[in-house]
Amino acid sequence: MSKYWWSIEVLDGAFSAEQWRAAHAAALIEASITHGACDWDWQRHSWGVIFEIAFRDSDDWSVFRRLPAVTAALDAVPDPINGLMIYEGRGGTSASNDPRRPYPRAGAGAAPIPQEPSPVLIARLG
Repeated sequence: MSKYWWSIEVLDGAFSAEQWRAAHAAALIEASITHGACDWDWQRHSWGVIFEIAFRDSDDWSVFRRLPAVTAALDAVPDPINGLMIYEGRGGTSASNDPRRPYPRAGAGAAPIPQEPSPVLIARLG
């Protein structure tokens, strides 16, 4: 069974991200569990916090993200301009027993096939 991980990174701003976590963690965890989350984790860093959340169904994230409790928590981050990052996958520094999966390289990492240059056309008047 695969898990669809999402990360919410909150950076310190007008107040610490840890204070934000203390105020909103219970609501975020309750909302995630009641709307299909199968795993979650908090990471604390010197610059802020990361809330990692996994769903069994990729559509459950969209439902979770639109919940009023989640919207209110994200609206209340310490730095609403530069201090909130939301992205798919594990965040920050994933633990060694739970590594981030690398994304596949475009074109399997191969070099492009060489193309012959187009001939130069010169028009002469007269």
